[in-house]
Amino acid sequence: MKTVRNLLKYLRSQRLFLILALLCAAVSVGFTLYIPVLVGRAIDYMLGKGAVDFARIGTVIVQILIFIALVALFQWLMTYCTNLISARAARDLRADVFKKLNSLPLKDIDSNAHGDLISRVTNDVEAIGDGLNQVITKLFSGIVTIVGTLIFMLTINAGIALVVVVLTPLSVLVAAIIGRMCSKSFREQQQLQGEISSYVEEIIGNQKVVKAFSYEKRSQEEFEKQNQKLFKVGLKAQFAGALANPSTRFVNNMVYAATGIIGALSVISAFMGTLSIGGLSCFLTYANQYTKPFNEVTGVLTQIQTALAAGDRVFNVLYSESEPDESGKITLNKVEGGMEFKNVRFSYSPDKPLIKDFSLKVNSGQQIAIVGPTGCGKTTLINLIMRFYEIDGGRISLDGISTKEINRDSLRSKFGMVLQDSWLFSGTIMDNLRYGNPDASDEELIEAAKLSYAHSFIRKMPDGYNTLISENAENLSAGQKQLLCIARAMALDPPILILDEATSLIDTLTEIRVQKAFKKLMKGRTSFIVAHRLSTIKESDLILVMNDGDIVEQGTHEELLKSKGFYYKLYNSQFAD
Repeated sequence: MKTVRNLLKYLRSQRLFLILALLCAAVSVGFTLYIPVLVGRAIDYMLGKGAVDFARIGTVIVQILIFIALVALFQWLMTYCTNLISARAARDLRADVFKKLNSLPLKDIDSNAHGDLISRVTNDVEAIGDGLNQVITKLFSGIVTIVGTLIFMLTINAGIALVVVVLTPLSVLVAAIIGRMCSKSFREQQQLQGEISSYVEEIIGNQKVVKAFSYEKRSQEEFEKQNQKLFKVGLKAQFAGALANPSTRFVNNMVYAATGIIGALSVISAFMGTLSIGGLSCFLTYANQYTKPFNEVTGVLTQIQTALAAGDRVFNVLYSESEPDESGKITLNKVEGGMEFKNVRFSYSPDKPLIKDFSLKVNSGQQIAIVGPTGCGKTTLINLIMRFYEIDGGRISLDGISTKEINRDSLRSKFGMVLQDSWLFSGTIMDNLRYGNPDASDEELIEAAKLSYAHSFIRKMPDGYNTLISENAENLSAGQKQLLCIARAMALDPPILILDEATSLIDTLTEIRVQKAFKKLMKGRTSFIVAHRLSTIKESDLILVMNDGDIVEQGTHEELLKSKGFYYKLYNSQFAD
């Protein structure tokens, strides 16, 4: 019921079309229910030897044709309105989910398979839209049909009408039992669809690795395994859902048969009132119309259950806790760049502490290099500086102000980042360079590209700076992508720089040039450089050597080599024969 209430919120903005759809349904059903009255009259005009009234029958036939045309017109209008309502609701829901994903803490994004999140935004929302369309259409026409047929049946014969009303709810009970039985299977089906989407995205996005390791057969076997699991669960869900419609039709047909028998007895005797043959024909038509909405709802039970299961998954994301609103916190203007870490503690998992008691003071304009073995906490430290993750204890301050007291967006706007995983979106090279600084002029972006040594290869591209970058930047080499990311950071002209393996994919000659460009860029700016290649950080003002989340050594390159400690071993291991 919670999912249903949440979905209803997305229908409130479509009140006008909901009212219009309901009116169209009322008119359409009203005309549909009046047609049996005309048919009954026509039958009564045929009874009696030599008493067939052809003139009246002809008039009735013309009236029936007019009403059939009107029914078709208003049904089309109702369908148009319901399609519009469901499409807009799905559009708004999809927009809200995407907006929510952008506001979630990074830990929530990292803890979910990205393909599964994509499936919730696309497949699940689409399933919700289809389910809403079916529910609205069947609900509106069904309610009007039930009320209308009941009124007509009561006017014809109240006794037989009560028989229909008492027996028909049996079909609702059957449908409810079956729906409860299969709801778990539908939820599992949607979950497995998300898992398959995640696996397919993973394999397609890493085809070079898959082929390099000849993993095609094993990936196919794994996919078949997941696909077969989805097939079995889906078959179980669809079979259980498909039982509802024939089961309710069986019950309703029994009701229809009982109505026919009682009505026939009423025609030939005074039992439960009297009916004409035309009246009986009309009543049986209404009895059939009365049970029709119940049959139609159970006929789309599979779609409804799928929509509800999809709704659970979507609203689990939509009502997750977002990063708190920080509009009232401090907004930074000019930043000097001095930072201090005092007794900082952090862990991704409570039972596995990573950074235990980290303290460091960084003066404005200093170049700080962070080195250490894999998993020692280097990148984690960057995540904490940027508040991608919140510290468990201690304090991180910028220019003497705790980063927790600074507006998150304002804080991040003061940092320029170049990561090892270079990300570029589908668009022109110029659009990608302007990503971090929308107000930058073309001349400023070109100058940034020249400083990062990206200008030379950009000029050789088919359309220069207007060259379109394909999906996942497949038309660029790894080194070219990283150079563009460096140029993008340079175009931002930030007071603080963070370089996380920023030159790891660049050839040695280009790296030397980029290091010179970085030296110019970092002049007067606080810089944090995460590096595995220790030759790139020799000129740093301070080198932090980390191991198991702690700083085990710190000093300049020469000082650390002289001490012959952990850094000495790391440095020499990279140049050993």
